[in-house]
Amino acid sequence: MTITSVEKVRDKDMVRVFIDNNYSFTIPNEDYIKNNLYEETEISEEKLLLIRTKILVKAAREKAVRYLTFKDRSESEILKKLKEAGFDADVAQTAINELKTIGYLDDNRYALKYLTERIRTKALSKRSLAYELKNKGIDAEIIEKALSEFEIDDYEVALREARRKFGKYDISDIKIEQKVYRFLLHRGFSYEIARKVTGEMKQS
Repeated sequence: MTITSVEKVRDKDMVRVFIDNNYSFTIPNEDYIKNNLYEETEISEEKLLLIRTKILVKAAREKAVRYLTFKDRSESEILKKLKEAGFDADVAQTAINELKTIGYLDDNRYALKYLTERIRTKALSKRSLAYELKNKGIDAEIIEKALSEFEIDDYEVALREARRKFGKYDISDIKIEQKVYRFLLHRGFSYEIARKVTGEMKQS
């Protein structure tokens, strides 16, 4: 087998390698140079297997760890970041599986940590919290399990937040009432809860 061509990946420190005129893999420039993967170079099956199963996965794993050092992320977010960095999907997934095995990546832990922070900083409905986690690629079963760890009463959360934000206003004013209503709907609370909260505030 012969490396017939190499292409620089635009805006990334990665190189696409073609063997016998067919795309084979994408590799960080540093590893490309280190392993002498230049055009017209012969490459054995053993060397190709080493690159695919060891060198590329190691590079993707190290990149993922750097991402996690700056910010905790879900498995789906890391997969997306690695693919955006130029790694092939199978390499990225293998690196992720290895990080899961050693506990570096754990969507269960991530979901609990995310919910703890969001509940502390912003009053949202269970539906909104679940939606946010879903957008981060968290599995539905993990979301349900994580939410069950917290005693979240949508009505109590909505009432507390509405009183905090609109407590000094006259809720009997239809315009204020509508503002409260829209505010609660925007936070993901149901129409029923929004009506119940505005009704409670008008009476108090």
